[in-house]
Amino acid sequence: MNAPAPFQPLRRPLPDLAAWTASFRDAEIPVLAATAESLELMRANEDAVDANSLGEIIATDPLMTLKVLAYAAAHRSSRLVTDAETVTAALVLMGITPFFNAFGPQPTVEDRLSNQPEALAGLQRVLRRADRAARFALAFAVHRLDHDAAVIHSAAMLHDFAEMLLWCHAPDLALDVRHRQQADRQLRSAAVQRQVLNVELGDLEQSLMHAWHLPELLTHITDDKRDHDPQVQMVKLAVRLARHTADGWDDAAVPDDVIDIAKLLNMGIEPTRHLLEELD
Repeated sequence: MNAPAPFQPLRRPLPDLAAWTASFRDAEIPVLAATAESLELMRANEDAVDANSLGEIIATDPLMTLKVLAYAAAHRSSRLVTDAETVTAALVLMGITPFFNAFGPQPTVEDRLSNQPEALAGLQRVLRRADRAARFALAFAVHRLDHDAAVIHSAAMLHDFAEMLLWCHAPDLALDVRHRQQADRQLRSAAVQRQVLNVELGDLEQSLMHAWHLPELLTHITDDKRDHDPQVQMVKLAVRLARHTADGWDDAAVPDDVIDIAKLLNMGIEPTRHLLEELD
């Protein structure tokens, strides 16, 4: 069996959305080293593994979550009426042994970015933000008694997956975007992305979700352009708050976030702020 080809990062921007989609759609996605290690421990004791325990491990890693949902969508039986909208649902449909057969030892982001510590730190920052956003979004969904709370949690976790993939597949370009934003805090993210990449990451994300045939509800909830939808608002506000509070709660944008979240939750401003700080 031939060894996999060495990783070749993208160093120059691709011309358009179609080219970016084609490149990322077929590229191997690395996962967190902790996830890869946990999966190998579970593989060694497969008989003791069930969909819930395996799902809990995978669901903490947005990159592995993405791989499993994309695989499940690609191998979905034509007899199924509904999509597998969560990792655990996908594992139940797939089965434990078929999962381990399909997913061998996983490449890791730590290995891939071992020579680029600044890029690894950039990716880890996005992953931490995704984890916090998912916790906020789940709390909003529970407060609103939304029956799709698990999907809303996943949607917030995956909301910035195109940025994660950029760090994995094109770390130099991701660093360029980050450095430009750090040099001028007034620059809008979408504008910088268009300058450097010829594409907005939000558009790339939606394009990839359609290319991978990810569940319709998940694709819908992560689309910021549908912000009249309360489920979209929950995810969008959770992600916004996680971004603005990444370095503490004194960012100038936080008061506006709290006002909008209070409106969404039908709560007063101070109780909302207290709830959010407790969640964090």
